[in-house]
Amino acid sequence: MTTETRRFADLVRANVQKVIVGKRETIDTLIIALLCEGHVLLEDVPGVGKTMLARALALSLGSDFRRIQCTPDLLPSDITGVSIFNQETRRFQFVPGPAFTNILLADEINRATPRAQAALLECMGERQITVDGETRPLLRPFLVLATQNPIEFEGTFPLPEAQLDRFLFRIRLGYLEPDDEERMLVALGGRHPIEQIGAVVNAADATRLAEEIWSVRVDASVRRYIVALIQATRTHPDLTLGASPRGSLALYRASQARAALDNRDFVLPDDVQSIAPIALPHRCIVRPESALRGRNADDIIAQILKDTPLDLGQID
Repeated sequence: MTTETRRFADLVRANVQKVIVGKRETIDTLIIALLCEGHVLLEDVPGVGKTMLARALALSLGSDFRRIQCTPDLLPSDITGVSIFNQETRRFQFVPGPAFTNILLADEINRATPRAQAALLECMGERQITVDGETRPLLRPFLVLATQNPIEFEGTFPLPEAQLDRFLFRIRLGYLEPDDEERMLVALGGRHPIEQIGAVVNAADATRLAEEIWSVRVDASVRRYIVALIQATRTHPDLTLGASPRGSLALYRASQARAALDNRDFVLPDDVQSIAPIALPHRCIVRPESALRGRNADDIIAQILKDTPLDLGQID
């Protein structure tokens, strides 16, 4: 199983890298989220390739892709769909919204009102949509990639903790290294690379591999290490709120996928340590007085990773 997962990841990564230059770790993070059936919040400044990354991933999978441009006048029905009256049949007919897709890009999600943001909660948590009392399942795989600009706050609605907790990861793309940026300029000299890539795997394989990821072995010592990290977030003096049990599961599941991408059928502490910085900070709330001293969730998680011992057998 791990060999097949590794091959799946290699094919997708190589194809996406034809469009997104110099961001191997970011691409791997999206593949891990896909295999964990989780969702990703892309938080970065405009123009770094967030939308291109989502499109390239969808094309690589040969899956359906929809994009929502979030604005203050976006309605929940603009996401989930609406029932309209069909004059010919004299009956109401449901018109599916963009959420009925495999990969959904919610662009600038913090510009949508809380009412519209809440429409994504059931989609992300339950993979289903209820409209007019009828529940309809969503497609599989189903991956929400939401973007937000961290430097513009005018006319925005910050995501509540309940919705942040539904994202498996929060990541940032960042700027390119000089050599990578030069390669990008050369690649964009003719046709855009996004127009030249196609499917290299079957989207259905992602769903099948997601179910098999659970078979990656997690030793009891590694499980205790995960629990110790989560407990440390709940008792840290600089945090008002630590990671939820959903955060424990996210760290556990994503570590299994990380190991599978490295062609291993067992999880190492290194896998947990590589996942924690993108799976835990957005689930924690920093105390106001600590924030005034310049502390942030990323630094606190880094400190917890440094202070929490790996050899849990020595802990009383």
